[in-house]
Amino acid sequence: MIGQILSALLPAIITIMLGYFAAWHHDFSQSEVPTLNRMVMTYALPLALFVGVFSAGREELLADIPLLVFLFLAIVGTFVVVLLVAVFVFHHPPGLSALRALMASGPSTAFVGVPVLGSLYGATANIPIAAGGIIIVIFVLPTTLVLLGIDAARNDQAAAGAGSATASTPPIDVPGTVLKSLKQPIVWLPIAGFVLVLLDLELPTVVEQSMSLLGHSSSGVALFASGIILAGYKVTLRAPVLVLVFIKNVVQPAVVCFGMLALDYGQPILGQTVVTTALPAVALVVMLAVQYRTAIPEAASALLISTFGSLLTISLFIWLVS
Repeated sequence: MIGQILSALLPAIITIMLGYFAAWHHDFSQSEVPTLNRMVMTYALPLALFVGVFSAGREELLADIPLLVFLFLAIVGTFVVVLLVAVFVFHHPPGLSALRALMASGPSTAFVGVPVLGSLYGATANIPIAAGGIIIVIFVLPTTLVLLGIDAARNDQAAAGAGSATASTPPIDVPGTVLKSLKQPIVWLPIAGFVLVLLDLELPTVVEQSMSLLGHSSSGVALFASGIILAGYKVTLRAPVLVLVFIKNVVQPAVVCFGMLALDYGQPILGQTVVTTALPAVALVVMLAVQYRTAIPEAASALLISTFGSLLTISLFIWLVS
């Protein structure tokens, strides 16, 4: 079991370390991270998510409704709770709160989930992998982008107001900010794929292969860029990072595990759901942090610690549900 998990997580860890080494060796600099980020967020990741949605057909998705429900409650429920606590208890800005909520709730199904779940559950692993990705891009990601966009608009207004003391500050165009966020390819392209799946349409093989060629690079480039960021900012062990990683790696899968056991659910749905939520934080948090210039070292540190820590926590939860 340890060997399976290590073989699944080691590529992610090595890729982050390669990015760190590349920056330390001066092959890449912090100024090049936004370019890598733009490629991933505008082209590679939207294509990867679009193709990933098609990996599970309509019949397979509808046949596993309990799995979809539990994953939805786990991911969206964790996101909402962390977001509300951050905004109303700690009074953090909405965008930063949403980014932290994504750190605590979004499992890395697209990258780490494929080898981990695939080695444990075979072909049936496509369902939790696809379901986790669909839930993130349809429900969690748009909310995060909108709140980050509102924060960015407020910061731009504040900067403009500081430059002109006599000018009045216009109100924030919230509908415009929402529309701008929803128009990003990383949002509308996976949603379009989900709609096509519900319509039971199939993606031609040549189209899928063409999109996958660039899409497969998204996770690797995102992790590599995270390593470059860590070389510039160093790993931070501040309380928010440790709390968010603890929620993601331990609290979220533990609540799902004991909740499903209390409801008398068994294998394979129990194991698939628990292991999916036990996956480390999604690399998307680092890409969004760079794009909106929000909590960059915090996001990169959380990704690294969550990935390393999941070597232990995933093993623990696999043992609990086996």
